[in-house]
Amino acid sequence: MIKTELSILIPTYNDVCIDLVRGLAKQCMAVKRLRYHILVADDGSTDPAVIEANQAINGILNCSYVLRGVNCGRAITRNWLAYQARHEWLLFIDADMSLERDDFIQRYVEEDEEGGLLYGGYVVKGDEKEWKGNLRFRYEKKEEPKHTAEQREEHPYQDFHTSNFLIMRRHYVENLLDARFKHYGYEDVLFGKVLQQKFIPIIHIDNPVAFARFEDNEHFVAKMEEGMRTLYEFRDELSGYSRLIDKKEKLERHHLLPVVRHIFNICKRHWRANLCGNNPSLFVFKLYKIGYYCSLHQRQDSGKQEQ
Repeated sequence: MIKTELSILIPTYNDVCIDLVRGLAKQCMAVKRLRYHILVADDGSTDPAVIEANQAINGILNCSYVLRGVNCGRAITRNWLAYQARHEWLLFIDADMSLERDDFIQRYVEEDEEGGLLYGGYVVKGDEKEWKGNLRFRYEKKEEPKHTAEQREEHPYQDFHTSNFLIMRRHYVENLLDARFKHYGYEDVLFGKVLQQKFIPIIHIDNPVAFARFEDNEHFVAKMEEGMRTLYEFRDELSGYSRLIDKKEKLERHHLLPVVRHIFNICKRHWRANLCGNNPSLFVFKLYKIGYYCSLHQRQDSGKQEQ
């Protein structure tokens, strides 16, 4: 189905995305008979230099940069963008991504989505020498083979991220991201579950954006911890849609949960120091992540025993 109108929606927080917007606008102008608007919503950025740089977006044809003032979180900001959108089709892109293909917009415009959501995926860019001590880069490169369209199609509703997807405005507004997700992580997983329950297909295609900016190790570990707390908070609703929850339940069935928590409590400082250091281990990251998540259940289990 050829699409004739498109709203490109970009939530940003302390990310300069002027180059991304310029590239998208250039591609949109090259598509015949396409009416488009690019809307960037600043979710309470705290860096004045970022805000000043992004103000230039307002000078690009059919592009707008709006300062929201207060940090509301990724779910609420994306929902706000959808309500402000001018056109029938919505293309969501994260501000820290960059364009990988010259025909990125053309591919989405011409793809037959069969009334569902199109997810284009992402690829990992960056010089391995430059980023060799960066945990996020190491992790993303290791996981990259799992992000092909063929791999994602095996679990279409679980292997979906909000970094790069196209959807009809009607479908999105009727199935908004859950506004309870105030902190980092997993709002996209629950969104995938909602779409499956509504029989709205998620179609995986090879139309990636590029991920080439990686936070330092300390911030990445803190973000992972925040994500684990979000997963724990919504564990009942995300059950069956998270591999980490599946692993925790398997450990519980084999009566290994106390052992995992005990080891984590002993090793967590050493493991975290490794992950925040100059030579982080992906194996330690895996251990720390499952250990951190399992430790969040400790207080709940202790309360049950006291009762």
